[in-house]
Amino acid sequence: MPAKASVGLVLPLLIFADIFAAAWYHRKAQWQHIFRLLGFAFIGILVATWTLDKINDQQLKPIIGLIVLALAAAGTWNNHRKSAHLRYDRNSCAGRWIFAAVFGFLAGYTTMMANAAGPIMIIYLLAVGLDKFEFVGTMAWFFFIVNWLKVPFQSRLDMITADSLKLDACLFPLVLIGAVCGILLVKGIPQKLFNNVVTVLAAGAAIWMVVSYFI
Repeated sequence: MPAKASVGLVLPLLIFADIFAAAWYHRKAQWQHIFRLLGFAFIGILVATWTLDKINDQQLKPIIGLIVLALAAAGTWNNHRKSAHLRYDRNSCAGRWIFAAVFGFLAGYTTMMANAAGPIMIIYLLAVGLDKFEFVGTMAWFFFIVNWLKVPFQSRLDMITADSLKLDACLFPLVLIGAVCGILLVKGIPQKLFNNVVTVLAAGAAIWMVVSYFI
C-alpha cells in the first residue's frame, strides 16, 4: 500500500482509539497544555497539507526521527537535572510559549504527514511533568481533536476513501481490544517505569523512522 494511503487508512483507527481513551481519562486531561499546543498544531497541519504534494512523507521520516531523538536526549538530560518531585513551572523552559509553539507545530506537521507525532508529544508531556493519568488523558484529548481536524484535509487529498473506510471497519474490533489493554496497563504500571517505557518507545520509533528510510 502506498505510504500516503496507509496514513489515511490509519487515521480513522486512531480516532476510534482516541474516543475510548478520551472518554476514560476525560477528568485527567490538562487543558492548559492542550490549548497551548492546538493553535500551533493547526498551523503545522496547514503547512503539511501544502507540502504533501511536494515532499514525500517517506523522505521526511528520517528528519522527523532525528528531531525526536534530539528532543528525547534533551528531555532525558533535563529530567536527570531536576528533582523527581518538581512540577511544571511557567518560568522553566517547558513553561515558555516558544516551547509549546515548537512542539505544537512539529506535532501538527508530523501527524498530518505520517501520523508520526506520538514521540514528539511524549517528549513534551514528560517535560511538563504530568503524571501517567494526566499524560494519557492530555495526549488522548489532544490527538482526538487534532485527528478530527485532519479529516477534511486528508479526504480532500484522497488519503481517506470509501475502500479504506471499509477496511477500517474490519479492524475496529482489534482497536477496541488494544484500548482496553492499554487502560489496564496504564493503571498497573508504576510512574517511574511508565516514564522510562514511553521514553524508550519514543526513541525506538524515532530510530525506526531513520533506519526504515535506508532499508
